[in-house]
Amino acid sequence: MSFGFLGVQIGYSLQNANTSRILSAIGADPHHLSLFWLAAPMAGFIVQPIVGMSSDKTWTRLGRRIPFILGGSIVSAMAMFFMPNSGNFANMFAPLLFGAVMLLLMDTSFNVTMQPFRALVSDMVSDKQRNKGYAIQSFLINAGAVVGSLLPYALTWLGVLNEPAPGQKVAPTVIWSFYFGGGALLLSVLWTSFRTKEYPPEEYAKYNNLTEEDNAPKMSFMDLLKNIPTTMWQLSVTQFFSWFSLFLMWVYTTQGLAQNMWHTIDPKSAGFNEAGNWTGVIFASYSVFAALYSLVLTRLTDKFGSKNTYMVSLIAGGIGLISMMFVHDIADKNLLIFSMVGIGMAWASILALPYSILSSSLPARQTGVYMGIFNATITIPQIAAGLLGGVVLTLMGDKAINVVGLAGASMIIAGVMAKIVIKTKD
Repeated sequence: MSFGFLGVQIGYSLQNANTSRILSAIGADPHHLSLFWLAAPMAGFIVQPIVGMSSDKTWTRLGRRIPFILGGSIVSAMAMFFMPNSGNFANMFAPLLFGAVMLLLMDTSFNVTMQPFRALVSDMVSDKQRNKGYAIQSFLINAGAVVGSLLPYALTWLGVLNEPAPGQKVAPTVIWSFYFGGGALLLSVLWTSFRTKEYPPEEYAKYNNLTEEDNAPKMSFMDLLKNIPTTMWQLSVTQFFSWFSLFLMWVYTTQGLAQNMWHTIDPKSAGFNEAGNWTGVIFASYSVFAALYSLVLTRLTDKFGSKNTYMVSLIAGGIGLISMMFVHDIADKNLLIFSMVGIGMAWASILALPYSILSSSLPARQTGVYMGIFNATITIPQIAAGLLGGVVLTLMGDKAINVVGLAGASMIIAGVMAKIVIKTKD
C-alpha cells in the first residue's frame, strides 16, 4: 500500500538535496534561492486540499486515491527528466525560468501524489493500526530518501563526472541521478497502483459505520474550514516551527557546508560540488537514522505517549542542526553524520506522529480533504521561510551555516510547543 512512497521519496530527496545546487549552477543568486523553493509549499497549499476533496468524492476502477497517486507520479517523473537539463533549452527559454517552471511542475505533481498516500493509510487501517501504518510509511519514505540522497555520491564513486562538462552547467552525476529517480518513482507507484485494492464505497461506509446519509458529502469547503478539528489547530503550532526549520535546512545546507568547510561559494567549483555530494551523504544518513527510529516509534509511543515522543524527537533534531555549525574542517566532515542522528529522529516523528494524532480525530467521510487542509500547516511555514530566507541570510552575515543553526533553534521551539500545546489522550 505504501510501497509507491519509496519511489516518490527517492525523487523528493533528490530534489531536496540538489535543487539549490542545480539552480546555483544555472545562475541563481544565493539570496534568491529560498524564493525559488517557494514553488513547493505554494503548490502544496493550493493543490493538496483540492486533491483531498476530489479524492474523497472519486471512485474509479482503480479506486479512490490511486488515480491521483498514479497521475501525479507520471508528471513528476517527466519534470525530473527535464529539470537538470534546464541549460539545454537556452535557445527557447532562459535557463533559470525553465528550471523554475520544472521545479513548480515537479512540486505540484509530487503534492498530487503524496497527499492521497496519507489518506490511503487512514482509509485502509483500523485505529489500533494507525501508529504502525504511518510508521511503516515513514520507514519506506526514509528508505527512499537514503537512495535518492546518495545517488550523486554513489555515481561519483563509480566514475561519473562530478563537475559540469565543457559547455554544460550541471554535473553529470546530478543529471543521471534525476533520470534514475524518475524511473524508480514510476515503477514503485505502478506497483502500488496495481497491487492495492481500495475498499469500494459501500464496503468503506460499512467499515467506518457510516450510513448512506453520512457518506454523502454535503458540506461546502467553507463549512469544512469552520469545523476544523481542535487537534489540527493544536498540531499546527508545532508544525509551523518544525517545517520552518526543515525548509531552511534543505535550502542552505549545501551553501553552508561549501562556505564553512570547503571555503568556496562558486557553484561550478570542485569544492562546491563536493559539498553538494556530501550534503547528499548526510541527508541519506539522517534518513537511515529516521528509518531505524521509525521501527521503534510505535513501541515508544505506546510506552511514553505520542506527545512526549514527539517532543523529545524534535528537540534532538534541533540539537543536531545546531551542532553542524561547529564542524569547520573537511577532515572532520564525518562528524556531521553524528549530527544527523537527532535530525533523523525528528524527521521520522514529523512524518508519522502528526498524522497518527490527527487521523483519529477526523470524520471518516472527509479524511482526504482534511488531510489536504492539514497540509497548510506544512506549506505556510515553508512559505514564510522562503520569503524571509534571503533576509535571514543577510542578517546572519551571509553565512549560510548560521541559517542552519537558526533552523535548529526553530526545531527546539517546535519540540517545546509539542509538549505545551498538543492535547492527546496519552
